[in-house]
Amino acid sequence: MESRAPASRMGPSTNPRVPDKLRRMTERGVAVVTGASSGIGAAAASALAKEGFAVVVGARRLDRLRQVAEPIGATALLLDVADPESVARFAEQVPEDRLLVNNAGGAFGRERIAEAHEEAWRRMWEVNFLGTVRVTKAFLPKLERSGDGHVVVVGSIAAFDPYPEGAGYTGAKHAERAFTRTLRLELLGKPVRVTEINPGLVETEFSLVRFEGDAERARQVYEGLTPLSAEDVADCIAWAATRPSHVNVDQIVVMPRDQASATEVFRRPAGTAT
Repeated sequence: MESRAPASRMGPSTNPRVPDKLRRMTERGVAVVTGASSGIGAAAASALAKEGFAVVVGARRLDRLRQVAEPIGATALLLDVADPESVARFAEQVPEDRLLVNNAGGAFGRERIAEAHEEAWRRMWEVNFLGTVRVTKAFLPKLERSGDGHVVVVGSIAAFDPYPEGAGYTGAKHAERAFTRTLRLELLGKPVRVTEINPGLVETEFSLVRFEGDAERARQVYEGLTPLSAEDVADCIAWAATRPSHVNVDQIVVMPRDQASATEVFRRPAGTAT
């Protein structure tokens, strides 16, 4: 029978904005998921709720976020990881935390270095790297205080493999991975685990956002292969988060069977069964 970590208890808070349900005792404690209004974040929130966590979800699209939160009994709070004040307000509303899933991120555009759109690259740095830094820094005291904290960073295969026209995104993801590995070293000996989840091709809104709503271009990214689903990645997150407290799953790299690296994929002719 699986050994389970001790539950966290939501203690009293002087902040009147904190919803009552955040104070409930749950089997596994509180899990915070960023970038949870769709895709991997939404799937992770659902998977963690099923595992007995009291889930708090954060994202910029509050209406979409509430649609994710309501069916699973989660708490939806506004969060823009690129805005330090938003991160501070978000963290203030969560009195305790045992699991932090840093999922917020994204790619914006795809061009060669010679044609780099500096504003888009700066945004990728803010969201993927500095956003992860800000949120982690804000929650580390709570995670350590829980006596059994866990930081999960959802990275990307792009953190390992650069590719043409992707330096803005791969650079941000390489930095995020360096941050995660450094955090693991700095927290050694403290009651906080650190895990990085690095997925390959996952069919979510990722490509649609990257190509500024061009649905046909986004569709071509997954054409002729079977990509991962958001739920596939959420399974990895939930599995790592529910190991016994002494087990630190340092890294999971998960890709479709049809993908071997950031650039090496197998595509079947149209109409061929997968």
